[in-house]
Amino acid sequence: MGAHVVKELLAMGHTVVALDDLSGGFADQVDPRATFVQGSINDHDLVERLFAEHRFDQVYHLAAYAAEGLSHFIRRFNYQNNLIGSINLINASVRHEVKCFVFTSSIAVYGALKPPMREDMVPRPEDPYGVAKLAVEMDLYAAHHMFGLNYVIFRPHNVYGEYQNLGDRYRNVVGIFMNQLMQGQPLTVFGDGHQQRAFTYVGDIAPLIARSAMTPEAYGEVFNVGADTPYTVNELATLVMEAMGMKGELRHLEARNEVVFAFSDHSKAARVFGAQRETTLAEGLARMTPWAKAVGARKSGTFDNIEIERNLPPSWRQQA
Repeated sequence: MGAHVVKELLAMGHTVVALDDLSGGFADQVDPRATFVQGSINDHDLVERLFAEHRFDQVYHLAAYAAEGLSHFIRRFNYQNNLIGSINLINASVRHEVKCFVFTSSIAVYGALKPPMREDMVPRPEDPYGVAKLAVEMDLYAAHHMFGLNYVIFRPHNVYGEYQNLGDRYRNVVGIFMNQLMQGQPLTVFGDGHQQRAFTYVGDIAPLIARSAMTPEAYGEVFNVGADTPYTVNELATLVMEAMGMKGELRHLEARNEVVFAFSDHSKAARVFGAQRETTLAEGLARMTPWAKAVGARKSGTFDNIEIERNLPPSWRQQA
């Protein structure tokens, strides 16, 4: 999402500094018109130097290690990267009097609440990733009331599209399926594949996120953003094969602990930002496919620092 939001901001005439540690992306995906800094939001000294040097008006925080299922087994890593790193940015934004802080949270904050999830529901996350995202939301609320920091929070879900890391085996199922097809491997599905998600094409939400900091009516609000139409994982696998023009075998693995039905209501965002564009899943996959084939298959490595082995899905123990 970050690379797409950068492009939107540049098209709007803004000067952009992009900070990324490249743990989930690649430097050549950063628009050359932006100033790119390789580094981590966990490096509070670096964050402070960048804020002092560039005196940012707006901050867009899209950095996360967004492996929701894996977060159960990397709890310390999850909170360090998804919570403490976020607090470094919030602290700097308060000290340097940033005009608006835009944060991409997640539908994971809702946990297993009955869909479609709405912003007026009381969040009940079921994994450490969702807990971390909700904690950042709460901290932004506190920072606004103590220091007057304006913020906008988005809860996107199941975002796919160009620039995804196809070699990440723990997150972004669309990219995982495309990568497996290009390597001639079975498409791996946890459980029976009847889990439902609404898959969101990144080009539909990046413009909205980009302009939110210049939309005072959005300040202090939380918005669900994404596609409205849910699909099962099995249906997704079929559509990916059709888009790629490749046939593959579905391999059903042991079910893992995950929310079965997850999609959200977007009427609040429509009221504030206007009706949202929704690219159909088939069309979005057709747009992503040429880029994925040009990039080619990427090797899928395993996470090196698992903190809890108990109940870890067996497929995540194996080398790709």
